[in-house]
Parts: sequence; C-alpha cells; structure tokens
Amino acid sequence: MARCLTLARTRHSEGAVTVPRDFAESAGFRSDLVIGREESFGAAREQLARGGSVLLHGPAGIGKSTVLRTLAAEYARTSHTVLRCSATESESHLPFLALADLLGLVLDDVSQALPAAQRTALESALTGRGESTLQRDGLALRLAVLSALRALAAAGPVLVVADDLQWLDPASAELLGFAARRLGETPVRLLCAVRTEGPETEDAAYDRHLRASPPDTRAVRLGPLTRAQVATLLGERGYAGLHRATVRDIHRTSGGNPLFALELGRALAESPAAPRPGEPLPVPTSLRALVLSRLEMLSDEARRTLLVASAGARPTPALLRAAGRENAEAETAQAAALGLLATDPEGPTVRFAHPLISAALYAEAPAPERRAAHAALSTAASDPIERARHLALATTGTDPEVAARLAEAASLARDRGAPSVAASLGLLAARHTPADSAPGPDERRVAAAEDAITAGEQDLARDIAREVLTRATAPGDRVRAWMVVIEAAGQAIGEVDAVFPQALADAGDDPRLLAQVHYQLAWRSLVVQGDFAQGREEAAHAARLAARGADRRTELLALAFQAQCETLMGHPDAPATIGRALAEPQDPRVACHHNGAGSSRFRWLVMSDRLAEARATVTTLLREVRRRGMAESEVHYLRFLAETELHSGHCGRALELARESLTLARDAGIGEGAGAMQAALAEAAGGDPGRALELAREAVRRAEEDGDAVYLSRALAALGHANLVAGDAGAAVRALRRVRELEAGAGITDPARGRWQGDLAEALVRTGEPAEAMDVIEVSRAHALRLGRGSVLAVLDRAEALVRADRGEHRAAVARLTSARERLAGLGYGLEEARAAFALAELHAERPGRAPGAASYDEATRLFRRCRALPWLERVEAAVAARSAGPPPAPAATPDGLAGLAAMERQVAALVMEGATNREIAARLFVSVKTVEATLTRVYRKLGIRSRVDLVRLAAGGRTD
Repeated sequence: MARCLTLARTRHSEGAVTVPRDFAESAGFRSDLVIGREESFGAAREQLARGGSVLLHGPAGIGKSTVLRTLAAEYARTSHTVLRCSATESESHLPFLALADLLGLVLDDVSQALPAAQRTALESALTGRGESTLQRDGLALRLAVLSALRALAAAGPVLVVADDLQWLDPASAELLGFAARRLGETPVRLLCAVRTEGPETEDAAYDRHLRASPPDTRAVRLGPLTRAQVATLLGERGYAGLHRATVRDIHRTSGGNPLFALELGRALAESPAAPRPGEPLPVPTSLRALVLSRLEMLSDEARRTLLVASAGARPTPALLRAAGRENAEAETAQAAALGLLATDPEGPTVRFAHPLISAALYAEAPAPERRAAHAALSTAASDPIERARHLALATTGTDPEVAARLAEAASLARDRGAPSVAASLGLLAARHTPADSAPGPDERRVAAAEDAITAGEQDLARDIAREVLTRATAPGDRVRAWMVVIEAAGQAIGEVDAVFPQALADAGDDPRLLAQVHYQLAWRSLVVQGDFAQGREEAAHAARLAARGADRRTELLALAFQAQCETLMGHPDAPATIGRALAEPQDPRVACHHNGAGSSRFRWLVMSDRLAEARATVTTLLREVRRRGMAESEVHYLRFLAETELHSGHCGRALELARESLTLARDAGIGEGAGAMQAALAEAAGGDPGRALELAREAVRRAEEDGDAVYLSRALAALGHANLVAGDAGAAVRALRRVRELEAGAGITDPARGRWQGDLAEALVRTGEPAEAMDVIEVSRAHALRLGRGSVLAVLDRAEALVRADRGEHRAAVARLTSARERLAGLGYGLEEARAAFALAELHAERPGRAPGAASYDEATRLFRRCRALPWLERVEAAVAARSAGPPPAPAATPDGLAGLAAMERQVAALVMEGATNREIAARLFVSVKTVEATLTRVYRKLGIRSRVDLVRLAAGGRTD
C-alpha cells in the first residue's frame, strides 16, 4: 500500500503578485477536473508512466497546481512513498523549510541508513538545532538528502511533489537539485511546478529549475485556454448561464487564464446587473488587488493617461495626445517600466501587459472619470464607429442625436462584416432612444437581436427578443422578435412550437408579417415533421405572401427553401425555382446566406456531379460570409466545402475543413450535430475510424435530442458509413436501414442527397442479404436514372458487382466494377474510384488458382494514397497481408458441393473444417464475427446442412444426416 507523507505549508493560490488567502479556490473546486489540458496532461502522464520527472511551468493562475494535484493523485497509487512540499513567498527566507516539508516525517525511517556525519547534518537542518548551514555542513548535508531519497526508494518507488518552486528557500532548492541530478536509475520521480511570468523571462526562469532537476525531466508549459475551453470551465463551475458574448469578453479580459476567468465569472454571477453594452466587465476586488499595488506607484497624471488608454480600442500615443494627454509618451514609459504596459514591436499601439490590468484600472476609476475619458476619445478617435461608441458611454440618459449616430454606426459595422459590434451599438442606440421616437427603442433592440443572430450569439439574441416581447405593442416589432426567438432555437425548432400561434396572431392579415411566419413554418415542417412536401408548400405560400407585401428578403429566402426541398425530393421544378431565387433584384445578405439561393444552387451542383462548379460556388460564398462576419453561415460553408473535397477524393483537405467547421460550431454553439456528422465522414475517409464512430454517434444523439428529422437521417448515414469502414457490416446495415425508412417517409427520392445506398447494399452483401441488396440497388437506380445522377449510378454498379460476385458470377462482376471505376474517375470522384479499384483487386485475388501476393492491390493502394485515405490504405494492407499468408490449408476431403460456394464462403467453411471458432475466423479474415455468422448461414443453406458439425463431417467425408 502506498504511504503518503505530507507536511505541506498552507499555500496561497497562484496570482500575478500576492493573492489573498481567501481567494485560493472556489467552493466548487475539484482537483480531478482538468479542462483544456489534454495535450500537456498527456505529455506529463506519459513521462511519469515511464519513470521520468516533470516540470510544469506557466504564469500565475494558469492551472499548474490543478494539473499537479491531479497527476499527483493518480501516480501516488503506484508510489510507495509520496513526499510533498509547497512554498509561499512569505516563507521563502526561512532556510530548510521546504526540506522539512519533504523529509520531516520520514527522518526516523531513514536516519539509521545514513552515515553518522550525514545523519547529524540532516537532523540539525530539519530540527533547527545546531544551526546547520550549507557553508558549514555543505557536503554532508547534500549527501544526506541524496542518501535519504535512495533509502526510501529501496523500499519502493518515490514520488516527490513540489509546487511553486520559485518560492522554495534557496537552501532547500540547492539540496533538492543536488540530489535530483545524481539519482540516476533510482526510482525517484519529481513532479514540480514553477511560475514563469511571460515569454520574455520564461525561458530563463524554467531553464534554471530544469538544471536543478533530474536529467530526464520533461518541461511542460501550460498556456492560456481557448474561448471554448473557458466556456467549458465556467459551465463546470456553475456559471453556465452566461451569454456567449459575455464568455467572449471573459476570455479576452482573462487572457485565457483559468483562475482569472473563474473570478470574473463569479463576479458576474454575483452582480445584480449585467454590464451594459460596450462597457468592460466588472473586475472583482480579488483580481483588482493583483495589479492595483503597481498602479499606486504611478503619478496621478500617468494613471489618467492609462485610464484613457484602457477606454480606447486601439490606443496609440498619437490618440492619447489628441485626447488631451500631452505627456503620453513619458507617462506610458513610466507604466512600461513598472510592467503595466508591454512593448509592441509591430507598431506604436499602447498595449497592456495583461488585459486584466486594463480592466482593473477601468473598474477602479470613478464613473465621472470614465465618462470624461470617453468624452475625450469621442472627438479624438478617427473611426466613426469608435467615436459613436465613446459618445454613448460619455452620455447619460436619452438623446435622439446620440441614438441616431449610434444607429448609423451599427449600420456601418454591419456593412463592414462586424455584426457583433453592430449588435452592441444597436443596444446602445436603443438605450439612448426616447420612448416616443421613430424608430423607437424596441425596433432598435430587435435590429440588435438580428445582428446578434448573424454573429452567432443566439443566447444574446433570444434574451433581447424576449425583453422586447414583454412590452412591445407594434405588430412589426413583435413578429420580428418572435422570428428571432425561432431562429435562435436552431435545429431544435420543435422546442418553440408555442411561438407560432402567437406570431400568427400578432401578424394579423399583414402579408409582409405573415410571410415571415410561414417561412419559419416551412422549416418546422421539414425539421420537426420530416415532411418535405409540406415544407415545400409552406415555402411557396411564404414566397407569394412576401411578394404581395413587397418583402423581397423573405421572398428570396422562401424561394431558396422551396428550391432546396425540390432538389432533395427530386422534383422536376427544382432548376426553375433556383432560377427564380437567383433573379434580380437580390438582397446581398440573402444571396450569401447559408439558407439563400447560392446555397441551394451549391446543393444542386453537388447532386448533379458538377464538383468543380460546386467548389467554386461555395468558396465564393465562404469568402463573402467571412467578410460580412456571418458566423453561422461560415460554419455551414466550411462543412459544404469539406463535403465537396471529400467527394473529389481530397480526404486530407476535407478532414482539415470538417475539423475547422466543427471547432467553430462548438465555439459558437451553432450546428454542432451537422458539424459532427460531416467530421465523422471525413474521419472515416482520411482520419481515425474510431473517432468517426464517436462523432457519428454524437450527431445521431444531437439530432434525436433536437427532434431534427432532417439531420437524423444524415447522421445515421454517417454512422452506417463509419461502421462499414470499421468492418462492422451488421451495425452498418442497422443504421442504414433506418435511413432508408426515414427518407421514404419524408418523400426524399433523390439518391444523391445522402449517397448511402451503395454502402447499404455493400453491407447487406457482407451480412448475407444479397436479395435485399439488389432491391436497394434497383429502387435507387430507377430514381438515379430519372434524375441523371451519374456518380450514384456508378456506385450502385459497384455494389451490384459485389452481389454478382457473391453469386459466383465473376466475369459479370469484373465488368461492372471496371465500368464503374472508369465512370467515377471521369466524374472526379476520387475516393469512390479508389473503392472500386479495391473491390476489383479483391475480386481478382479471390479467383480460384490465383497466386497470393500484393500485385493486384497496387492500383488501389496508389489511388487511396493519392486521396490520403488512411483508413482505406490500412484495409488494403490488411487484405494484402491476409493474401500473402496464403489460403487456409485444404480440408482432408473436399466434397464437390464446396466448389459452388463464393470465395468468402469457401474460406469460412475451410476454417470451420479446421476447427476454428467464429472469433478466430473473423480475426484471420479481417471481418467481424457477425459477418462470419451470416456467411455460415449462407453456407449451410447452399450445402443443405444445419451446423458446424455437418461441415466437419463433410471434411472427413462422412454423412450429414
């Protein structure tokens, strides 16, 4: 049993200067919770697992102690002795204090193993008797620490855990370093953490501690968390209700420092009111204390200059002078000397050493001083958006002129592709708009909510809209607010069903307002009910209403939706409807929107095998939505581009794009299920099949939770494909049969929508259901012929070749595969071409009398390598290895009936005759156990027998009845 000996001094949690004792940890702290540290945690784990030592380093509050405690708790179980010390700044002047923490409780256990001189020196140092010093007892004391660690290690592995190495008293640090450098193969591991303040001093700081560590020590740096990781951390600690915009501000202000982020989150949770738009976050006293001590060293004038800098977006000395700070250069130099400002080699911008310094300085300033700073900047700033923001923050109460300027600035921000800024300015405009103005404050709030939707800040948009609905009476404002609530629900539109009757009631008989509601009803029909025909009808009705109400934006959206439904349904009117949606006049924002006509045309191009045009279209759309800051559309277009690259056989590029799309989706909370679905397909093609299965299951779960009938079938198709790539044909069949049922119920007839039919047919052949496979092929082929889906027809031919091969029709199967491969190559479907070449190689390799070898697989290998389709390359290598091993030994007697079996059936039967179990057969043939079972069922049927025993009797030439 491990013996854990700890005499750690009460420590203060990390901070930039000195952190108060009551600020150490929040009540909800869990030492086993390590967020955003997968890579660094894994590196440390790997090092400790092989017996090495680890030095964690990074700035104060970055999470070193959390990682250290988690690792220590894990590796204490495999250590016989655990020694701990944790120093503080206030105790760093006391000699041998850390050494007493480490060895004080084990002195009695090791003293008898030490030579007399070493024992005396160590006892004197640890007890304080005899006034031991390194100068007087240097060598004896150094050797005593080394000998003590060796004595402890003789009984079992030792783990030394030392936090805050920077505060170790110099004597203890020197002794520990002396011993560490000489431990050699002794089973002693050091797990240490040291503070390093910044890139300028970091290398020197941890290099010094590395030199005092064992030679094999691995330095692991902990950097700032990403915004998504900060959001996860805040959620885990009970601050999950914060807006994404607020989380973004927390991330920016904290600099990704988890301790600072948690304190900011706690302050916001305890604050009676959220900060107003454009204002910095409230900084709690606990964090202000970290920087205010240095601010007190500034002159009053320098402090005022820094306040103006903290209020500005991109302060420069020139801007500060224009704002009335005549001695800006000298005063900022003084602040830089105190470490409050950082030198910016890229330009003259005045940059704070940490965002928290700026936030604390602003939070500490009295309100009149803040308004004075903003007033000065409202005339000094050159950018009209920046001037309007400062004017608003310098003004109290309503002011129609200020409100108008803010509304103009919001429009300018919108045009510049900064919808998040536009939303913030719009809220400021509403705050300064008098109640009796036109436009009124509620209209401006709704506009801000719509900008928030564009920026991907659904929670903020929803809250603004619901606030408007509590008091607005104008039908136009109310309907627009209801539309924001529905948009904010995303794929979970079924959760806001109660909104639709209220929105229809508010719309009355106004065709312009009714068009907006019926457009959303079209989405409801599709997503909740999975009814494409009903969705198409609602969209057509919405388009007609919008035309009557002269609402071109809603008309274009409704036409694009109608075109999308018709395309997926295989409706003959789809091209004409796309043309109507693309007709002039156009709304620039709708034209590039992911639910606009450009998106519908992209989908039609992909389904029509026009991959080059599809790629050019979606690339242009992606560039435009990025320019406009349309976050949700960017997520979708990245996914669309990944889909196009995957069809083209560019698996590596598709994987990069799919991962990027999923990362953005998770960060913004937009379309995560769809992102997981596309990432699953990309992983199955060019990444990790195991990861593909995880992502596909996530996509299915999300679609089921959201009640999203549209993406449920797409997610199940991805799951079926991932299972097929992973070698589990039975699981693939179960998933893809559900897809078939769902799409038939939804009225989807175009097989190019999900392209799952070939996978289902192939999986059915592998599970012994060739008749059902042919039914899938024939039904899908009829629709593909009607719609001219060349690539689908080629894939169906590839699947039919497998059916024919299963029937023993080798020549016909080869002809089908050869033709399919040539057509897929001509259409530019690189991965599908490679799969056809692989199937052809398998077919040739299974021909009776064919010598084993890799030659027949060379072309498939070349094509998969060109696609960077790593999982498929692994399958080819496995097949080559199996063939190179040669066919299984022939049974003692082979009845004539065995010759009528397909190649896979003969192999399975021969192995059963040898006495192999189903699991052993699956391992040797690189298939699943379920595939073996299904193959045996076919063998029994073809041979007219009932069991494995009958097969063994056949091998022996015996009777089976």
